[in-house]
Amino acid sequence: MSQKVFIFISILFLSSCSKNTPIENCLLNFPVNITTDLNNPQLINAQTPGGFAELSGGAKGILLFNINGSKFVAYDRICPNTDCSAPMSFEKGLVLKCSCDNSEYSVHFGGAPQTDGSPCPAREYRVTKNGSVIRISNF
Repeated sequence: MSQKVFIFISILFLSSCSKNTPIENCLLNFPVNITTDLNNPQLINAQTPGGFAELSGGAKGILLFNINGSKFVAYDRICPNTDCSAPMSFEKGLVLKCSCDNSEYSVHFGGAPQTDGSPCPAREYRVTKNGSVIRISNF
């Protein structure tokens, strides 16, 4: 009886082991706190729904997206596959693309990977809007 219990526990233990990477371990966390105004000429394209603007900051720069006129999201341009030296680009269909491994990440779904084998999402920052003032932060 004890041998059956030992085998059952061993199988249970081995099956619980996996190569899943906790999201917290995907990208290093560093402070980001940017305040800017939508009336800034650099953000002119982000004033309309579906528009976006590139900002300096973060690890490789930040892409700010105007989802629907009142909701904004921001992502770091660093590829979740951190051995890539090139920043991510913005592709049609609200997709961020890493040129090093062609992995893609959805802007609408919290930076979720759209490519098989990509365990980590794109780094999303909190965006708050007060009037025309935009604040991008990760705290």
